[in-house]
Amino acid sequence: MCQAVCVLLAMTLVLQCCKGEDFYSHTIKDHNGNDVSLEQYRGKVTLVVNVASRCGYTEKTYRELKKLHDILSFGGFFSVLAFPCSQFGDQELSDMSEIIDFVTSEFDVEFPIFNKINVIGEHADPAFKRLIEESSVVPDWNFYKYLVDETGHTVKAWGTRTSIEEVFDDIQAAVDKAKGASKPDDSKNFASSTTDASKDEL
Repeated sequence: MCQAVCVLLAMTLVLQCCKGEDFYSHTIKDHNGNDVSLEQYRGKVTLVVNVASRCGYTEKTYRELKKLHDILSFGGFFSVLAFPCSQFGDQELSDMSEIIDFVTSEFDVEFPIFNKINVIGEHADPAFKRLIEESSVVPDWNFYKYLVDETGHTVKAWGTRTSIEEVFDDIQAAVDKAKGASKPDDSKNFASSTTDASKDEL
């Protein structure tokens, strides 16, 4: 009896833990190899992309991502998050310093470029596994795009060939939603003040 209760308690704790986990719950490595908590992005919308420097889509997509970030990051409610990956055609540079030099000199990007990761397979990064699990979209090439809302959950995902222009409205809508969620609810105060004013008039 006691053993059964212990097992049930353990299962409950596991389920609660899993239920509370989302993309922003993870810790990843920055381009210098330091641990970075994704909790710093909670409350923001992020577009997570597996990037490569030597892909046929590199120039077009990086320029689109830069423009997107420049437009929507104003106000602090949006960021592109780039994860270099060599799993598709071995098209990413081998050294992180080379990658950073390339994207900053060629495209003048200001959004975060994290450390190289695997996005599929046995050694896939847990944060990226979370994106795939929630979206049911498995990348099969570079520049897959995952839209994560302010609560850390994946709400949309698009493949390599989908341009940023095609999905801009969806991303902007998510950012607008995040902005709205961050505003204090003044409706109660308004209702209270209206009621008080009505009482004063009586």
